[in-house]
Amino acid sequence: MSYMYMPGATAVGIACKDGVVCASEKRIAFGHMLVSKSTRKTFQITPHVGAACAGLVADMQLLSLQITALAKIRRMETRRDVPPNTIAKMMSNMMYERRFFPLLTQVIVGGMVDKPAIYTLDPLGSVLPDRYAAVGTGAEMALGVLDPKYTDGMDTEAGADLAKKAIRAAAQRDAASGDGLDVLIIDENGSRQYSETA
Repeated sequence: MSYMYMPGATAVGIACKDGVVCASEKRIAFGHMLVSKSTRKTFQITPHVGAACAGLVADMQLLSLQITALAKIRRMETRRDVPPNTIAKMMSNMMYERRFFPLLTQVIVGGMVDKPAIYTLDPLGSVLPDRYAAVGTGAEMALGVLDPKYTDGMDTEAGADLAKKAIRAAAQRDAASGDGLDVLIIDENGSRQYSETA
């Protein structure tokens, strides 16, 4: 019996009143083997849009490079910042075109151009808008933290703290998640990234 294997990971995205937070852990596990303990799974696409992924990081690295280039072209054409919904739709189109040989990654796209927004994409390109989201093998544990503690009025500082708690909760129970985390915060002034150990 054949099946499609999706490597484990946990990534979280939160829309706050003043921006968005994307966070992910650093471990890459494939089956019973720990491949890496220091992989970045958060990506800056434009100065005001970023993404986090779970699944095959190589597929997301390729996708982010292509979308970053397309976003630069789009910005030159329109002479405006490219909003997160446009980035999510561009990713969706690329993923759907490859549906018979899919990119094995789940993606959270988040950004702030006019207002904060979060979108979740599956490997076939479905685009689902939300206020917060989690993807990967640790998503259930992360959502168990996000569901009761998320509030619409939280700022990015509180959102980053909540995202870190959600990732750490997932890492405690999901063997494919762990080894610290990366946080990407995007607001009207741009973006900033930092890493933390477990």
